[in-house]
Amino acid sequence: MTTEKIDGVSVNTQASVYFDGKCVSHGITFPDGTKKSVGVVLPATLTFNTGAPEIMECVAGSCEYKLAGSEVWMKSGPGEKFSIPGNSKFDIRVTEAYHYICHFG
Repeated sequence: MTTEKIDGVSVNTQASVYFDGKCVSHGITFPDGTKKSVGVVLPATLTFNTGAPEIMECVAGSCEYKLAGSEVWMKSGPGEKFSIPGNSKFDIRVTEAYHYICHFG
């Protein structure tokens, strides 16, 4: 099921802009201190590095992704998630805007 709305959170109004504007996100903080980000990746092929483990949840659009150490591109669409280990990286290939929630572990 696709997450459509998140209630009861604090939102950072200053966007984080990466890759010359190809990825834009806003940080959100839940009452218990849990942090996530919501954003969009515009058409591009990019490499992201992770600190903490992450779960990427697609809320609209789609992407293909390849985890570090893999040669296999996997597809993720609305309602689907994929996990990335901490202190790792992943490649993402987007041909239409990919809207996401990033859950930090």
